[in-house]
Amino acid sequence: MIELFSANTPNGWKISIMLEEIGYEYKVTKVDLGKNEQFKPEFIKLSPFGKIPVIIDHKNNKSIFESGAILMYLGDKSGKFYNEKDRMVINQWLMAQMGTVGPMIGQHHQFHHYNPGKSDFGEERYFKITKRIYGELDTRLKESKFLAGADYTIADIATWPWMARHEWHDIGLKNYKNLSRWYLEIADREAVIKGYSFMDKDAKIPKI
Repeated sequence: MIELFSANTPNGWKISIMLEEIGYEYKVTKVDLGKNEQFKPEFIKLSPFGKIPVIIDHKNNKSIFESGAILMYLGDKSGKFYNEKDRMVINQWLMAQMGTVGPMIGQHHQFHHYNPGKSDFGEERYFKITKRIYGELDTRLKESKFLAGADYTIADIATWPWMARHEWHDIGLKNYKNLSRWYLEIADREAVIKGYSFMDKDAKIPKI
């Protein structure tokens, strides 16, 4: 049994989607970010930086923090979406999500969605960076069906949830043909639909 400590965020969706994709039984323990539950001592023992998600693999008595590391662990454990042949390319696109796509778009959320009007500099900076990321992903997906090549992998599972917040970005996903094709193809996967709604059964994936 996998226990997932999480919240209803893009980083949380990564792991619920992966668990649905590999068909593992799991239970969710909600971490209320609004009440700062991620900073409770018992959670810090699992996640030193107070971040969700975290999993505990009770079968192996292992806990793993950081969403990228969790995806790698589950990919190795299941033998799915993290094949040896393409692993170097998968790792590069996974790290690109962890180091650029998530942090930069996350800052865009903070300034543009949660705190508009607080900082013109912040809003302009992260809008431009997010728009650039859209273009870079679109360019990649013009030459490749999925981020790491012909196959759907944990790199796509990591990146897609951030694009699922495209309505917050005000950039216009529909203007990016290749990125839109990739987004919609993944959005139609049964496991993605289930994983997206892992904390809200009525949640619907945003259309374009």
